[in-house]
Amino acid sequence: MDELNFLEIEERMQKAIKSAAHDLAMVRTGRANPALLDRVVVEAYETQMPLNQVATVAVGDATTIMVKPFDKNNLNAIEKAILKSDIGLIPQSDGQIIRLNIPPLTQERRQEMVRMIKQMVEDSKVQIRNIRREYIDMVRKMEKAGEISEDNSRDAQDKIQEFTDKGTDELDKLFKQKESEIISI
Repeated sequence: MDELNFLEIEERMQKAIKSAAHDLAMVRTGRANPALLDRVVVEAYETQMPLNQVATVAVGDATTIMVKPFDKNNLNAIEKAILKSDIGLIPQSDGQIIRLNIPPLTQERRQEMVRMIKQMVEDSKVQIRNIRREYIDMVRKMEKAGEISEDNSRDAQDKIQEFTDKGTDELDKLFKQKESEIISI
């Protein structure tokens, strides 16, 4: 096995981790986070555009997200897009800026969200384990075909397992961090 394959394995596992981190950032924690609006698409200038291309999104305080359109003519379109999105926040406009107040989470909702993020992290771990299985099978086939020795096969499998362990550890850290954000009041 050459170094390129190991680099590819590590990159694929890191992509799964980055995807999980991005998905976790979208989860509402009771605190204002501009990432909540990353998926909002606005119909502006006769086309669909991401919110961050038609407005500035900033945190006003711990429980308020402020959206300031670059062009005030898009204010209504932005409000409609936020209402249509699945974030569950009601926009409040003063004609210049849209404010989104993040309501505090109930204890029951917090527990539900922890279960949800746990499942998200577990799905990412499954992705990583599938990558591991794919490459370990490849190494075993190479060994069986006589392309690599038994020792090299064992070394390669150990290295693949190291990447897997490292990836699942990173996912566990992401989960604990997000869990503490959700649980803390």
